[in-house]
Amino acid sequence: MQLKDKKVTVVGLKKTGLALAGFLVKKGAIVTVSDSASEEKVGEYAEKVRAVGAVLELGKHEIKTFEDADLIVMSPGVPHTIEPVKRAEEKGVEVIGEIELASMFIKEPIVAVTGTNGKTTVTTLIGKMLEACNQKVFVGGNIGDPLIGYVDREEKADAVVVEVSSFQLDTIKNFKPHVGVLLNVTEDHMDRYTNFEQYAQSKARVFENQGEENFAILNCTDEFVKKICAGLKGKLCCFGGSEETQECSIKNIHCKAPANKSAIDFLFSGFSVGTIDFKDIKIIGGHNYENAAAAALATLCMGGKFEGIKKTLAEFPGLSDRIEFVDEINGVKFYDDSKATNVDAVKRALEAFDDGVVLVLGGRDKGGSFEELAEEIQKKCIRVIAIGEAKEKIARVLDGTVEINFADTMKDAVDKGFEILKTSGSVLLSPACASFDMYSSYHERGNDFKNAVSNLRGRQ
Repeated sequence: MQLKDKKVTVVGLKKTGLALAGFLVKKGAIVTVSDSASEEKVGEYAEKVRAVGAVLELGKHEIKTFEDADLIVMSPGVPHTIEPVKRAEEKGVEVIGEIELASMFIKEPIVAVTGTNGKTTVTTLIGKMLEACNQKVFVGGNIGDPLIGYVDREEKADAVVVEVSSFQLDTIKNFKPHVGVLLNVTEDHMDRYTNFEQYAQSKARVFENQGEENFAILNCTDEFVKKICAGLKGKLCCFGGSEETQECSIKNIHCKAPANKSAIDFLFSGFSVGTIDFKDIKIIGGHNYENAAAAALATLCMGGKFEGIKKTLAEFPGLSDRIEFVDEINGVKFYDDSKATNVDAVKRALEAFDDGVVLVLGGRDKGGSFEELAEEIQKKCIRVIAIGEAKEKIARVLDGTVEINFADTMKDAVDKGFEILKTSGSVLLSPACASFDMYSSYHERGNDFKNAVSNLRGRQ
């Protein structure tokens, strides 16, 4: 793409907007960064973006800035459906996202990971597995460094591994990962999409531009994923279920995991290429065995070796805020699963536990169906502690399922959970909600939980 002397509007500041501005200015573009937040809210990013030579508009999105642009590039956090963008598109202005722009300048093979849950774990695992196979890897996208930040790096990688969200996939045109990974699709972001089908189709776009030389890795136990298998052009690599029950047309590698409940078996054209026992995988839970299978398949598609895959799975402890063990106090265990911001993630977390769980649930409602938690809560939980803006809705929807208490603060929730359990069981923070009613991020929420547990230990 020729960018010199083009008027480009970057929508959204923060980390990605700053990286985009710097890249575009270097390419000779005339750049304006537009953000609806105030200068106080964007903080140091305002000074930094001006320093790279871009114009900064804050406080609101000026329609003229959008309509007069030659190109609009969206940061992932900003909906592409906002009025200024729609008005610009009506006038024929091209609108793309950051990963679309970056991919135009990247020659190295890209591995793109999407799905409702597990994206960050799988993206991280693929990076570590490829490194264990002596490949140079860039890991970024929706986690860590923006993809555009890789383009001008002097040291190039053998593989570029990126996490991509549905928001990012909404603004692709020609983005074509060599390996696309779709982990699962369950209800999420209903505050941004009109219905589940629209959200699901956004996820499926990760395969949209692939050809027969590319690889499509899918979870064939997921009902939506089954529906889209037949229309894909890439070599299908499936995990979940068994060969007898697959409804996908398997052209390449099949992975039986975790169907046999004890190991992940990798098959190529019907012949076994290796097995990894669950006991040799450090991360726990059925959902994490699926994550391990998906990451391993992607690594194999990128020329990785089985030895590197096994070594990584034996050592990888998991990521923070994802069923992370925090402490055990007088026989009561505490787990931080703050990253579980939707209903399906909480169901997956509860599946990893036996009974005797006090579940800390709540935050800012994202439009999820809390009633879908009822069955698993009845099986595993002795109490729910509801917090945040959604606590009244949670209590109303789950009334009669289990006894529900309210907590005003995380400290209050942790103290109540400990008092309920006394000498055994687990207090699990797995909110099924966004954090923005009380915190700036799910990570800050998880840290508050950990601090509350630490404070509790100090009082024992």
